[in-house]
Amino acid sequence: MSPASFRIFPSSGVPIYRQLMEQVRAQMAGGAVRPGEMLPSVRQVAEDLQVNPMTVSKAYSLLEREGLIELVRGQGMRVREPAASRPLKERLATLAPLLEQVATQAFHLGLPSEKVLTELSAKLEGRRNG
Repeated sequence: MSPASFRIFPSSGVPIYRQLMEQVRAQMAGGAVRPGEMLPSVRQVAEDLQVNPMTVSKAYSLLEREGLIELVRGQGMRVREPAASRPLKERLATLAPLLEQVATQAFHLGLPSEKVLTELSAKLEGRRNG
């Protein structure tokens, strides 16, 4: 991915780090960036776009937390293999903190677990069907 392929729109109302995240996701989905490819450095993107390096770093950190990219020591950020090709145990470990948040919130809201599971199942089916 060339650093020039990133574009930001400061007046859009969307935070710059979110714009960068969405552009990385879109380029991954569109095949412009493939698993194993390195992303441009934080410094390079920040210089090219005239933004604070911490903004780029935040975008990369959040993409890493989502499991879309990974840090390769001494080299930078690399696009990861699609989640579906990773071991089930690793995918479940990625999901565990989110499930913990949902369980805690459901508990505090006094929601019955059956209702929460029904809602989650509906959301998953909606993703699979459309």
